[in-house]
Amino acid sequence: MAAENSSDDYLIAPDPGQARLTRAVTGVDQTGAAAEIAVVEERPLTIFLNSREIVTAMTIGDYPEYLAMGFLSNQGMLSEADVITGVEYDEDLDVVVVRTETETDYEDKLAKKTRTSGCAVGTVFGDIMEGLEGLTLPATQVRTSWLYDLAARINTTPSLYLSAGAIHGTVLCQGNRPLVYMEDVGRHNAVDKVAGWMRAEGVSGADKILYTTGRLTSEMVIKTALMGIPVLASRSGFTAWGVEIAQEVGLTVIGRMRGKRFMCLAGEDRLIWDADLASVAEEDPKTRRKSARA
Repeated sequence: MAAENSSDDYLIAPDPGQARLTRAVTGVDQTGAAAEIAVVEERPLTIFLNSREIVTAMTIGDYPEYLAMGFLSNQGMLSEADVITGVEYDEDLDVVVVRTETETDYEDKLAKKTRTSGCAVGTVFGDIMEGLEGLTLPATQVRTSWLYDLAARINTTPSLYLSAGAIHGTVLCQGNRPLVYMEDVGRHNAVDKVAGWMRAEGVSGADKILYTTGRLTSEMVIKTALMGIPVLASRSGFTAWGVEIAQEVGLTVIGRMRGKRFMCLAGEDRLIWDADLASVAEEDPKTRRKSARA
């Protein structure tokens, strides 16, 4: 059996030891002594849809193909009906091109680009609520014991967030098993990578849970709903609009997951309260994520 904090049984897990993702930087600590730490790299990635340049995103640089496919899908620039014929990544130019069987109609969306609250790097094209009208999410039930299992597992999995900080994580889960764990400097990039993987692999969101280290904002709620995932969970907090949209579309949102505690502000009808709180451990400060140590 794999150790609790092993990443062996993930389909995709973080690789904090990958050299190109961090850089060693020397400074001084609170005592004035010289100290060296690993600092997360940022690099630009320009995304093309066929021959049209769409956006340049700042990213850590892993899984560029998934990021491009997920971004275009989550922005409504690739529909389910669009057939992707190829995804080409040029590492030297930091460019990824997504090609489709036929040209797509996205000019109107480009004309209505709006900055979001996503760490100053997120963008939403067109009507922010586009695609949600008439959306029905599956009534997939969620055991509270799964939530505690997932939090304990994810928060002890080796990751850039634990080793270097300054990064967000998003994890696609099924039941109490985390499947795909993506990280990036912006939480939108991380969730777009998950969306891109789902599209590439033909994976449905109907029986999944999306876990994020970031805030449960309106755009995170919208992306999760458009991915067909009925449950969004986070160790962080909520925004009022995010909660309002979740209530309107029937998305379960669970935040402030720390130790035995969590808050569900929408979609509580999906929860099965099977966890024995007496058996749930509080977070160990030694393995607590950097965002919770302040």
